[in-house]
Amino acid sequence: MTEMVVAGRAPAPAAGRWGAAPPQELLERLKDYGQEGAFAFWDELAPEERDHLIRDIESLDLPRIDRIVRCSLRSQGAPVPAVEPVPESSVSTVDDRTPEDKERWWRRGLRAISEGKLAVVLLAGGQGTRLGSSDPKGCFSIGLPSRKSLFQLQAERILCIQKLAAQSTDEPKGLLLAAPGGTVQIHWYIMTSPFTDEATRKFFDSHRYFGLEPNQITFFQQGTLPCVSADGRFIMETPYKVAKAPDGNGGVYVALKSKRLLDDMAARGVKFVDCYGVDNVLVRVADPTFLGYFIDRGVSAAAKVVRKAYPQEKVGVFVQRGRGGPLSVVEYSEMDAAMTTEVNQTTGRLRYCWSNVCLHMFTLDFLNQVTNSLEKDSIYHLAEKRIPSVHGYTTGLKLEQFIFDVFNYSPSTALFEVLREEEFAPVKNANGATYDTPDSARLMLLRLHSRWVVAAGGFLTHSVPLYMTGVEVSPLCSYAGENLEAICRGRTFHAPSEISF
Repeated sequence: MTEMVVAGRAPAPAAGRWGAAPPQELLERLKDYGQEGAFAFWDELAPEERDHLIRDIESLDLPRIDRIVRCSLRSQGAPVPAVEPVPESSVSTVDDRTPEDKERWWRRGLRAISEGKLAVVLLAGGQGTRLGSSDPKGCFSIGLPSRKSLFQLQAERILCIQKLAAQSTDEPKGLLLAAPGGTVQIHWYIMTSPFTDEATRKFFDSHRYFGLEPNQITFFQQGTLPCVSADGRFIMETPYKVAKAPDGNGGVYVALKSKRLLDDMAARGVKFVDCYGVDNVLVRVADPTFLGYFIDRGVSAAAKVVRKAYPQEKVGVFVQRGRGGPLSVVEYSEMDAAMTTEVNQTTGRLRYCWSNVCLHMFTLDFLNQVTNSLEKDSIYHLAEKRIPSVHGYTTGLKLEQFIFDVFNYSPSTALFEVLREEEFAPVKNANGATYDTPDSARLMLLRLHSRWVVAAGGFLTHSVPLYMTGVEVSPLCSYAGENLEAICRGRTFHAPSEISF
């Protein structure tokens, strides 16, 4: 290991309660895993800095971290099965669905929700850094007429679905789960990160949980892992702190298991889990149609997909790993040019066209199984990044799992096509970028809701071209365009504006 060079510092401080040398037992534990370099600056540390370093190292699960580092490094370059296009039988396309299918799935999903069988998991660990904000991304407002944040839009969609589910059945067993106000409760598990947890909790508290009951929301933090060098050694962020980073959005599985939240779901009678990312303005949280389809298919896992907009679009797509193998996601960077442009001569579609948009559904049984499998295999993706260290920024590795990693373990997976203009408007880049900006997402929502209003018999006036504006329908009025006739028929609305009760 390269010797660490330390610039001249003041004379060594008093030994403090630890003495002149690091605690022998802890030092030996670090040596067992080749990480004794974490004590390289011990002689130069002040007593309080030594205390901080000891606490930092003692907080690490060294055997687990060592297993993850070794397995992940060893997996690099390992052969993987050749990929095949997703079989047509695994995909429900928009064109294939009948109105009867959609109605049946909608009612079946609402029934399951009314029986308390669905939980929702939100991945909300990211900050809005690329949007010019240090706040949690869910706090961000994209400039809608209502000025609602992403969190509020999603909370109100849950409120709407709870109401629809309660209205869908008059059976006593459906009403036994009713919350104050006569609606069914959907429990919302929100994964934060060390960087967003406190701010997220305060945001919800200051907004009175957007009308939801505080006890139907559970916040939990994703884990972190040390950043390592190419040979697996810890990178020191400061002389008394190991550099760490969140363990990726796939860290949700370990967090749900370790914090006993899967047990919590089981105790609530949950059978199915809807999982999605925070930055999609059009996300249909707890979508009854998707849930009904999922139950109908009887699979372990499902994902909503959109068709690639064009062959070179930089999105991950679903593939089949080997003939007859599991469905999984291949990142754009893993696909060669020939793969991206291959066309299925029968359908006229790209052979690899089903884009992953982080809208997933799982059975609770599968999540219990897969969390054990992921932990046993301990294979993480290695992302080469610039890591802050005692020597300034240095090239190192962050260890991450991705939300879609679990599909490799699923014995049965179904894909459910949705229209991009109806369900996928991500907010990833600041205004001025070419795609996935607050402006582009806002326009997609306003245009969609304007179509809802016109379909319900309403009229629009506008002082700027309609393609540049539209109206916003409050999620408290309608989840997906339903039940708007009483509000809209024969009425005229001026764009931009919000339509609410």
